[in-house]
Amino acid sequence: MILNNLKPLFKSMRDSKLKRVRFPFSMASAVFDVFFFVDEKPFTLMFGAKGHNFYFEVPVKNGFDIDPILDNTVYNTLCKILGLKYDPNQKFSPKIFFQEFDKKVPHTVSAQNVPKPHHVATYRKDVEENDKIYFMGWLDNDIQSHKVNPKNLEKTRKILGYEAYVKCKRKNISSRWTDDESKAIEFYLP
Repeated sequence: MILNNLKPLFKSMRDSKLKRVRFPFSMASAVFDVFFFVDEKPFTLMFGAKGHNFYFEVPVKNGFDIDPILDNTVYNTLCKILGLKYDPNQKFSPKIFFQEFDKKVPHTVSAQNVPKPHHVATYRKDVEENDKIYFMGWLDNDIQSHKVNPKNLEKTRKILGYEAYVKCKRKNISSRWTDDESKAIEFYLP
């Protein structure tokens, strides 16, 4: 399935030199934080349901092509969050969800749409110390003759992006995280 409205969004991101954006999408009774990551291969759409402990990701292949089929667990949870009940006269499918989404994709974005690390970390919980969602800076492991932890590198990649991951791996740097929002700093590349 082609998501045609990702094309102008991607062009706006490229023109603004943005690799990651976040924007809202609502359908039925649900509101989603949607993230579009073009620094991942393939590109990734991430849908996080606000007020629910639920998110899912969809790979976006060349031509803005996605597979509209969702795993049964994801599909059932999505239906529940949307407030849908089985009705043979009102069919619902993931394809309908993505068609509705495609109609509401913004065509332009700005730096205001760039997600903060904690926006992403709120949903991507499959990382080390997932309660620590606020970026707190960098640690040069060479100073204490340590090696960067592979789990920290994975968290860096998933939350901060591929470019941060590559720099950390090459320079032996760890990302630092906290659960205290007052200690958070603005993200910058190492």
